[in-house]
Amino acid sequence: QVQLVESGGGSVQAGGSLRLSCAASGRTFSSYVRGWFRQAPGKEREVVAAINRSGGTTYYTDSVKGRFTISRENAKNTVYLQMTSLQPADTAVYYCAASSSTSFSGSYRYRLEVVYEYWGQGTQVTVSS
Repeated sequence: QVQLVESGGGSVQAGGSLRLSCAASGRTFSSYVRGWFRQAPGKEREVVAAINRSGGTTYYTDSVKGRFTISRENAKNTVYLQMTSLQPADTAVYYCAASSSTSFSGSYRYRLEVVYEYWGQGTQVTVSS
């Protein structure tokens, strides 16, 4: 069965760091666009970052630029999200996702959750004041 499993979440103080990992099993995802999304209590899910198939091109939402870094190791079927200078506003459940139907060339569809057909269960990140 195809599964994406996030790990690395937890509770940190403002200004701290966490590294999230998303390990995939049941299928090779080296040809898939990979993304990270988050959902805070009472809020809609939003895109955080995305990375193309080779790992050479990335996207970040404005609120995390300069603080978060997305990367991937295709040999390990794993994508990462390194988060630094964390703020209370970053508190949310973080989800990893994979898409076979979009790319970074000629469109903005990689920013839309509807194009991601595989999702993890999520991992909680809590940032205290």
